[in-house]
Order: sequence, then structure tokens, then C-alpha cells
Amino acid sequence: MIQFSENKLREVQDIISHYPEGKQKSALLPILHIAQDEFGGWLDVPVMDYVAELLQLQPIEVYEVATFYSMYNLKPVGKYMFEVCQTGPCMLRGSDDIIAYIGQTLGIKPGETTTDGMFTLKTVECLGACGYAPMMQLGKNYREHLTKEKVDAIIEECRRNAATNN
Repeated sequence: MIQFSENKLREVQDIISHYPEGKQKSALLPILHIAQDEFGGWLDVPVMDYVAELLQLQPIEVYEVATFYSMYNLKPVGKYMFEVCQTGPCMLRGSDDIIAYIGQTLGIKPGETTTDGMFTLKTVECLGACGYAPMMQLGKNYREHLTKEKVDAIIEECRRNAATNN
């Protein structure tokens, strides 16, 4: 049975309490983030159904939001997710080449995860850092002015971090 831990459930209830009765749908975005963190880094249908039940929503209302925003993962993702911006400014500065290079280097296409579960490549819309194009988000950090050499260094850094955190 899917259920938040006690601490997370208290956090969810606190978030819901910030909204008037009947407006609990306003809490959906932050609660989906909590659910994604709590249940393995992605949102499968039973998790989204659980969130719908907590917020007294129809499941489709949750699915619509989760499928719209790129920050929610609808399938398992790697330990390191490369979210490469693919909008105009980044594209003009070579993001297509960076996406292709990451894919070639890791043997995956956008939306895929390496067989070892280490890396996921994802293309996203504007990350709001156009002056640093091409760029990507890696966890909570932006990686900017990407080149093939920088990508190689980032991949190596992730592999080193994974080896020391095991």
C-alpha cells in the first residue's frame, strides 16, 4: 500500500492547510514533488492516485498536471538526470549538439536511462538561464556554457561521486 511516511504526511497536511477548504488542488504541485522524492524519484499511477485521494481530486486532475510539467518523472530515472535546455537561445548556441553528444557518449536517447541506472537524458524547455547557453540542470545545479569537454568532465564527476557514495 502506498503511503507517505509520518514526517512527509505531516508536511503534506501542513501544505494543504495553507489553502481554503475546497481549494486543496492548489497544493498539488508541491505535494507531487514530495511524492516524487518519497517514492523513488518518479510518479507512477498508484502514487498519483494516492495524491488525488489525499487532495480529494479526481485522478485525471493529477495526471494532467504530472504529464504537463517536465519536472515530474513518469518513469524511473537515473541517479543523475541531465536536463538539457532545448529552446531557442540554447539551440542557437549548440544545445542540439550537446544533446546528441551526451546521447552518443552514454548510449541513450532523450527520455532514456542508461542500463546501469546511472544517467537519464531529458530535454526540457527554458530553464531561465539563456545567457549561459547551452546549459542543463543537474539536480539542483545549473551547468552552463556546455562544451563536449565540459560534458565529459561532468560525466566523470558523476561517476566519481557515485563510486565514493556507495
